[in-house]
Amino acid sequence: MPHQSLVSSGSRLLSRVLVCLPIIALVACGKQEQAPEPERYVRTQVLSAQSAGMQREYAAEVRARVESRLSFRVAGKLLERRVDLGSVVKPGQVLARLDSQDLVLAQEASKAGVLAARVNRDQLGADYKRYIDLHKQGFISAAELDRRDAAFKAAQAQYEQARAQSDVQRNQSQYASLVADVAGVVTSVDAEPGMVVAAGTSIVRVANDGPRDIVFSVPEDQVPLVRAAAARPGGLSVRLWTDTKAAPVPIELRELAASADPVTRTFLAKAELKGSDVRLGQTATVVLTGTQSDQAIKLPLSAVAEIQGRSSVLLLDDKTMTVQPRPVQVVGAEGNELIVQGLTPGLEVVTAGAHVLTPGQKVKRFRPPGPPAEGTSPATSSAAVASAPGASAQR
Repeated sequence: MPHQSLVSSGSRLLSRVLVCLPIIALVACGKQEQAPEPERYVRTQVLSAQSAGMQREYAAEVRARVESRLSFRVAGKLLERRVDLGSVVKPGQVLARLDSQDLVLAQEASKAGVLAARVNRDQLGADYKRYIDLHKQGFISAAELDRRDAAFKAAQAQYEQARAQSDVQRNQSQYASLVADVAGVVTSVDAEPGMVVAAGTSIVRVANDGPRDIVFSVPEDQVPLVRAAAARPGGLSVRLWTDTKAAPVPIELRELAASADPVTRTFLAKAELKGSDVRLGQTATVVLTGTQSDQAIKLPLSAVAEIQGRSSVLLLDDKTMTVQPRPVQVVGAEGNELIVQGLTPGLEVVTAGAHVLTPGQKVKRFRPPGPPAEGTSPATSSAAVASAPGASAQR
């Protein structure tokens, strides 16, 4: 009996131990901590005051405000052209001549017509005077005198018509010479000697001396920005390519096309440049500067990501070295950069590596390989870069 009670007690103790083992194992497992996320290396960019404010650039060209296409008023064969591309012309200078033989013949014919009309008028005028005397003596009736009066007035009108026609023909013969009416520079040649041209066909194009315009094209979505910048002092400025060291010169928007170009789908803009000596055809850059209140900043494409359905960037907290998302508004794109609003100068933005980060995650700034900093050995610097997780992917 004692042996049986001892065996039963041992069995109960063993069963209790077996029951407690899973509970102990579960408690032991619950005390294990998760491995912390690795600190990733990221590239960052500190937003400065110079990067705030929207700024756009447009390729431009210096053109004359008035550029005329000169042509003949009459048709004919072009005999000679006395100017070439780039020639400087003066008022009254002959630029080209037509074959005026037919025009001279027409002028001679009109002169003969004037002479015939004048002789006829003089003859009818002398007859009318004699008929007046005959009427006073009672040899002709009043009706006959009225007919003679009407014939004389018709001859007088024919003479006036012939003389006017002669003046027209004289002008036509003078139109055989293309004469410059203002001073300028030939910017285009559209006809060569030997061509038969119609009236109004462009022969040369002359840029008149005088004010110069800065001409540039504006995309459709940026037309309101250009109008708003033109209304602000210093909103639009120009920088000549031949003078890269000089500061941009303010310009005034003079004209903005109401409709888009059918080929480029851009709007042609013309701005006035005052007090500057520029040459025709010079290449320039028009700079549109926004206000500081716009807070438009250019960032690389990799800096903007979609977080919780919104375009956001990750900001780095310098004290805790953690990242937090900040929603932004994308207002445009230029090449490989996005123009965003919603950021202020002084913030540090993650520009590479944001797609693999989570809010609140600790990170380290990635330093590209290069000369080691003072007090750091080259071996230590190289080892630090080599051990950086994903360092090759962030370069």
